[in-house]
Amino acid sequence: MNRAYRYRIYPNSEQKEQLEKTFGCCRYVYNTVLDLHKKRHDAGEKYLTKINANNWCNRELKAENPWLREVDKFALTNTIFALDTGFQKFFDKTGGYPRFKSKKKSKKSYTTNCTNNNIRVSNNSIRLPKLGEVKAVIHREAGKDWVLKSATVTEEHDGTFYCSVLYEIEKKIEKEVKNDLQKVIGLDYKSDGLYMNSEGRVCGSPKYYRKSMEILAKRQRGLKNKVVGSNNYYKQQKKVAKLHRHTANQRKDFLHKESLSIAKTYDIVCVEDLNMRAMSNKGFGNGRATLDNGYGMFVNMLEYKLSEMGKHLVKVDKWYASSQICSKCGRKHSMGINIRTYRCECGMIMNRDINAAINIRNEGIRVFINKTA
Repeated sequence: MNRAYRYRIYPNSEQKEQLEKTFGCCRYVYNTVLDLHKKRHDAGEKYLTKINANNWCNRELKAENPWLREVDKFALTNTIFALDTGFQKFFDKTGGYPRFKSKKKSKKSYTTNCTNNNIRVSNNSIRLPKLGEVKAVIHREAGKDWVLKSATVTEEHDGTFYCSVLYEIEKKIEKEVKNDLQKVIGLDYKSDGLYMNSEGRVCGSPKYYRKSMEILAKRQRGLKNKVVGSNNYYKQQKKVAKLHRHTANQRKDFLHKESLSIAKTYDIVCVEDLNMRAMSNKGFGNGRATLDNGYGMFVNMLEYKLSEMGKHLVKVDKWYASSQICSKCGRKHSMGINIRTYRCECGMIMNRDINAAINIRNEGIRVFINKTA
């Protein structure tokens, strides 16, 4: 399996200049190859594979633009391969048509490969191609038998730099759950929290974005009287971006701790397979709460943590009427979203969310048994 560690790096002025060159070259190559694909398509020619596109870049594009040779060659190659991945998603109808990158709005990032020990992580620095030793905060160390594969350098909107180092590791799964259905739990999504589990526990979300809204509004108002494009305008923009990054880091920290706690406690976790992007639109009226919770990120964390431990995440179909079925007798009742207490003819009276979590747990067990039978 692969595992990545993300480190904060502090490049000097010369290294920052080289990074900006690399970001710019990657953006130029991406847009140029994308334009080449569009022209070939309009001319009725076949799609250019990523190998042929990379060869065209090395032989023709670099000959026309010698300054492309000043940056890491693997960064340009990985940019072309990333564009090809975008086209494959478009062909498979799992993504939209690739769009041109913007100098101001697009993410500044590139990936380089490890060959001949050209990438090394030491106690307080990371060695990168074309940059040399870059000062870094190494808050965690990789295993001795881990194989370093690549490194991705990113500049955030607030001007900070990070390096994500990817390792390939071999890990023996200690436990493989097959027939033990004792430690199973169901999680029902809550828009005013994070989830309600089948044991009746509510996980309240700290709502970090809402807590920072007052400070965020004050910093955004600071942009009003500043000239767009001026140094003061960009300084204020960085203050806004810094607060956004702080809020995102708070949310990730909370979700990592919560998902790890569940993964350690239970062997099988059952959740609904929800489309969080659709739920966050204006039609539902709770988009801010949905995005602030980060439930989709939480499920992704839960999935890989359980997988590493040899445990299972079972996703129940999103059309399964978990909130309308009685968890005791199985009767189905049509209920409005404003009714928060479930009442059934069998005499069962229960909180609507707890009832839904129990149904998700029961349905998840059924799906798991059928899958492993």
